[in-house]
Amino acid sequence: MTESKESTVRLLITCPDQPGIVAAVSRFLHSKGANIIHSDQHSTDPEGGRFFMRNEFYLPGLDLEGLVQLRADFEAEVTDGFIMDWSLNPVWEPKRMVILCSKVDHALMELLWRWKRGDLETEIAMVISNHPDLQSSVEHFGVPFHHIPVGPTLRDKVAAEDRIIELMEGQVDLIVLARYMQILTSDFVARYGNSIINIHHSFLPAFVGADPYRRAHERGVKLIGATAHYVTAELDEGPIIEQDVIRVTHSHDVDDLKRLGGDIERHVLARAVKWHLEDRVIVDGNKTIVFRR
Repeated sequence: MTESKESTVRLLITCPDQPGIVAAVSRFLHSKGANIIHSDQHSTDPEGGRFFMRNEFYLPGLDLEGLVQLRADFEAEVTDGFIMDWSLNPVWEPKRMVILCSKVDHALMELLWRWKRGDLETEIAMVISNHPDLQSSVEHFGVPFHHIPVGPTLRDKVAAEDRIIELMEGQVDLIVLARYMQILTSDFVARYGNSIINIHHSFLPAFVGADPYRRAHERGVKLIGATAHYVTAELDEGPIIEQDVIRVTHSHDVDDLKRLGGDIERHVLARAVKWHLEDRVIVDGNKTIVFRR
């Protein structure tokens, strides 16, 4: 890890748009001796809209103790006069990720492969599955695997989720559903807020819910796609992070659609996870602002 990464921080801001926000942030960072490396901003409307900012800056010698003081100073010196939601996130401390999966492996393997080659800024704490099928594949990457079966009743589901929560305690900043074929309870979702990312195998809002490839085939669609989104209590209705599509024809059967769609799913999910880990996503109601490179 380079000294630059060890002393680099990402600042995310959401607030009502008004003059002076960028100037106030820039003055503060300059006064602390910080060097802004990247800066992105967006306004929904310069008169009465919402303002979004992502800054990445380097502050020599900054450590966790110094970051605590920097947060206190930012709140005292910058936020007054702005109704601001903000966070300062250290780049040198990667987010901890837990992956939930079932039997289908393509989305999971894509994440593990990208993590192994250093493309994802994360520590994968564990993989949890309601089936044992992928245990050897996961452990090949040196990642702990836990099998937690889920029974047919709501009581069974709650018991399984309690066990998952117990395993993840203190080890998770992001939960990724890599084709985890279980609907999470509203209590579980509320516990983790906008920290659960799901890959849905259709181009939402089309074909919400189960078996979208079969339903797409029955409708004779000419495009199929995949959608990575944050999980909310409403099934497949959470803020969308990334989507992609591929063209299909009448000659493709359901298995063809699944095969073609699987390739899109793994890439869409990997991009969404990467952007979240790099603090490039800001949730705005049921939408997202994504500062892509």
